[in-house]
Amino acid sequence: MVRGAAPLRIGVLGCAEIARRRMLPAFAAYPGTHLAAVAGRDPERARATAEPYGARPVHGYRNLLAMDDIDAVYVPLPAALHHTWAEAALHAGKHVLAEKPLTTDARATARLLGLAEERGLALAENTMFVHHPQHTAVRELLDAGAIGELRSFRAEFTVPRFPADDIRLQPELGGGALWDTGVYPVRAALHLLGPELEAVGAVLTEDPAHGVDTHGAALLRTPSGVTAHLTFGLDHGYASVYELCGSRGRLTLDRAFTPPAGHPPLLRTETREGRRELRLDPFDQVTAAVAAFTEAATTGTPPDPAVLHQARLLAAVRDLAHTPDPTTAPRPRS
Repeated sequence: MVRGAAPLRIGVLGCAEIARRRMLPAFAAYPGTHLAAVAGRDPERARATAEPYGARPVHGYRNLLAMDDIDAVYVPLPAALHHTWAEAALHAGKHVLAEKPLTTDARATARLLGLAEERGLALAENTMFVHHPQHTAVRELLDAGAIGELRSFRAEFTVPRFPADDIRLQPELGGGALWDTGVYPVRAALHLLGPELEAVGAVLTEDPAHGVDTHGAALLRTPSGVTAHLTFGLDHGYASVYELCGSRGRLTLDRAFTPPAGHPPLLRTETREGRRELRLDPFDQVTAAVAAFTEAATTGTPPDPAVLHQARLLAAVRDLAHTPDPTTAPRPRS
């Protein structure tokens, strides 16, 4: 945050669980932000959500966007609604922090990024894990040759089953494993392997009871041939891990995506010389995400291009998963 700058006045569009559990406490605690208002379709729920922080409850999202004393908005709505309300907020002159994915369409993501740059506004996707220094430590070990030349990357993010009426199981709201948990390993691959990744294979398994994909896998590769094997799901035992395999050994990081603020990260390397462990200090990635957004809004930092790279990879994964395999098609009769 720029020294001497007034706190960024935050309005929240919606009363989602992630907003109540993680982001509202972070906005309220961080000195660079002031949690000013919370909007909801239900006035009573907006009041109950805003009251603990002394924020103003607002009935309706557009009423909040019309407020002159709001500098930026946080959008924790279902994925299918991110584009509509992020675009409306940008047109209203507000900086935007939206939950991931920013949109469920790569072209819509590109348009939003262009609109934000055109209007000189910050636009960020709330991918909190990229702000955690444990990934910087991983990169430093790779650069130092701790496991030799990198050959492959494997990442997994899976969570247990949600209740049947959960928004993540509703297709009209942008539900499905790819949008909810697939974002994490895809972004991690981009973060560590670079923007030239391309998708070469994918599988999405749909739950016919809900009409959304509940688990899937993707295979990506870099131009130099490093592969990324990604797994994600909404009906699994919990897993939040990635592993990098090199010519001399492997490096593993558990609790890679959603470590609690008090969790001391542990990086493990295994080579012929033996096994080594590097313990890091605990770190609050939620506060770090709020700080990064505040910095972008107060300094005019343009949107991170990784957001668009990620959107294009997610689109490619979806397209590959829905493309029929010609080897399994019925053979024409002779």
